[in-house]
Order: sequence, then C-alpha cells, then structure tokens
Amino acid sequence: MPHGAGHEHEHGERAPLGHRTGAGKILFFDAPSGLAGDMVVGALLDLGVPGSVIDTALAALDLGGYHVHVGKREQCGVFATKFDVHVDASQPARTWEAIRNMLEGSRLDDETRTCAIRIFGHLAQAEAKVHHTSVNEVHFHEVGGVDSIVDIVSAAAALTHIGAEMWVSPLPMGRGFINAAHGVLPLPAPATVECLRGFETYDGGHSFEFVTPTGAAIVGAMARGSKSWPTFSPSCVGWGAGTATIADRPNLLRVILGDVAPGYAPGYATREHVVIETNLDDATGELVAHAIEQLLRAGALDAWATPITMKKGRPAVTLSAIAPAPMADAIAATLLSETTSLGVRRYGVSRTERPRRNIELVTKFGTISIKVSEGPFGPPQVKPEFDDCARAAAKHGVTVREVIAAAIETFAARSL
Repeated sequence: MPHGAGHEHEHGERAPLGHRTGAGKILFFDAPSGLAGDMVVGALLDLGVPGSVIDTALAALDLGGYHVHVGKREQCGVFATKFDVHVDASQPARTWEAIRNMLEGSRLDDETRTCAIRIFGHLAQAEAKVHHTSVNEVHFHEVGGVDSIVDIVSAAAALTHIGAEMWVSPLPMGRGFINAAHGVLPLPAPATVECLRGFETYDGGHSFEFVTPTGAAIVGAMARGSKSWPTFSPSCVGWGAGTATIADRPNLLRVILGDVAPGYAPGYATREHVVIETNLDDATGELVAHAIEQLLRAGALDAWATPITMKKGRPAVTLSAIAPAPMADAIAATLLSETTSLGVRRYGVSRTERPRRNIELVTKFGTISIKVSEGPFGPPQVKPEFDDCARAAAKHGVTVREVIAAAIETFAARSL
C-alpha cells in the first residue's frame, strides 16, 4: 500500500490480464468523449489489469497525503470503472526536476519508471514551450498535484503490464476557457495542444475540456498515432468513466485489446517519422560529433553523419536525424543551434519497428540491463546493454564477452 494511501475496490472486475499479455497486439483507445488520466487508468483496470499492479507501483513512490478509490459508474447503460484520487493533505507545486528525481529515486520497476518519466517529460517539454522556460524549471501546478502523479504512474504501470502497441482515435477538442494557475486559458489548454502535435483532432462541439493535459501527455508520449479504427480482432474491452456529464454523449473512454491478422502488422509499419538533415562543409569533426550527441539528447531516435562532396570539390558531411513527427521542430532547432548550418530540410518517412522492452537481470556478474525486441517477426532478439557489461567486466576482472554470454544465458534460463 502507498504511504498515506488507501485503495478501495468494488466488485465486478474482469478476468485479470497476465504480464505482457498484449505483446504483439494492438491496444486501441476509442475516445469520442476525449480522455483524462483517471479515465485512462479506469479503462485499463476495467480491461483486466490487476489492481495489484497499480497498488505496487504507487507503493514504490515516496508520496503520501492521498487515497485511491476504484468503483463503478453507469452511463447510458454501460458500467465503466471510475478511478478516483482523493487528496487528504495539501500538496506543493513541483518542478519537472523534482518530479523526475522522485521517479528516478523510487522503487518502481525499470519499465514503469521509464514509461512514467517519458510521459511526464513529454508534458514538461510542452509546458516549457508554452511558457518559454527551460524544461527543468517548468512548474507543474494542477498537473504537479498528487492526483496527476498518481494517474501518470498508474497509467505507466498498467501500459507496461499489458505491453501492447497503443493507438488512439481522433480526439475531440473543446471550446471556451478554463481557470488555471496562470489565469484564464483558452480551451483546448495550450499544453494539451503541444502534447498532441502529430495526432488527429476535431471540434468537439462544446465548451468543455474533452482532453486534459495529463490525458494528452499519456497519448502523446505512448501512442503510435491516430486511427479511426485499426484493422484487428478485438479480444477484450474495458471502459473508463469520466467525472463530468456531457449533454450529447456518455463521458466514457473505451479501450480495446486486439490481435492483428497473421503476417499483418500495421502498427509496426505505419508510424510516422521525419528525417531532418543539413549539409556542412565548414564543421570540424568535434563539432559534428557533439551535434550528434545533442540531437540524441533532444529526442532524436538516431543521428548520423554521411561523407559527401559539395561544390568546388569541397569535402563535407550530411548530418541527419530521425525523430517522431511531433519532435521535428525541436530536432530542427537543435540542428541549427549546434552546427554552422543556415537551414535544414525535412521529409516524412515510415519505419517498420520491432516492439522492444528493457529488463533487469541478476547474473553472476551483477545486474545487467537487457533489451528484448519482440513482435511478429520471428524469435525475440536479446541484447545486453554494453555499458553495463563493460562495467561488470572491469569489476570482476573478466572479458566483456564473458559477461554478455552470462547475461544471455540468464535470460534464456528465465524464459524456459
């Protein structure tokens, strides 16, 4: 149990989903009424994520002054799961640096911690852009409250437990205004719009906050993209209930876990990315190497330099980076600020990706992080983290190859 928290359950839970039941499957968020953090967690619990997964994650945080209630709410004949966080004590405004330190210092498992940091980091980037400040100095007020930390960590734990590829339907956007810590803001909230760059949205037709910043951060950080409905075979369905009443529709989020047809993997082949690149004929090798490092830190999935010849026979390089479409502007800005370039070009690409996860294994040489790549592409690929292996080899006076072999053997024994 979390320190200072209580988790109350009501009956009617579905059959529990096992760990990584969704590997190689699609998890589709059908959101005609939008979504918020509590709706996401409620729908995932209703889908079959065991309550113990959420309890364990929250207990791993150094966070108190709240309790959680999980119950049922009926709307238009549909009984959905309602996830409520009740704050029992005043909570401070927190910076992204403080929240990141909390998550990094927690007892969360590595996959859940990485997922939670990814979601909050996505929101921090959005807030920093809106308020023209550095990411570490971003102050979360409403979102920094304990309720949003609980929502994001719970969602991260549930999504990690399922292990499926996430897609989301086009999202409705509300009109009007909302009172926030910085004053009255237009809807959709500025941070919500930033988090949803690259995703499909449409006019929801009401003065209502259909999508909250927390919900937008979860989708923006974790979903592959937008689809009206994926080509898949539904295997189980969960419903999450919102708090407010909407005049013309139930305030519900439907989450569907489904199987793709044999040999058909749309989720792995259609994720949109952008390549951003520039030609440099006056940059030193040190500058190019530094720029590649900064591009990766800024969120590029990969960055590289290709030797070329420019006008007048000048030797030069093309410096390139690939990133998710919503990150394209940030990567372009980094490329311009870290090099001598006067301009960059970009073009869209699609990647076929194997879903991957990181696990920690205790070997005879200590704990080693291993990347496991799965999906409908044959047997999983297993790769121990080289830096971990190098440190372990130096500590135990053995070769790196011995540590790598031990890590792979440990993984194989664990998988039997």
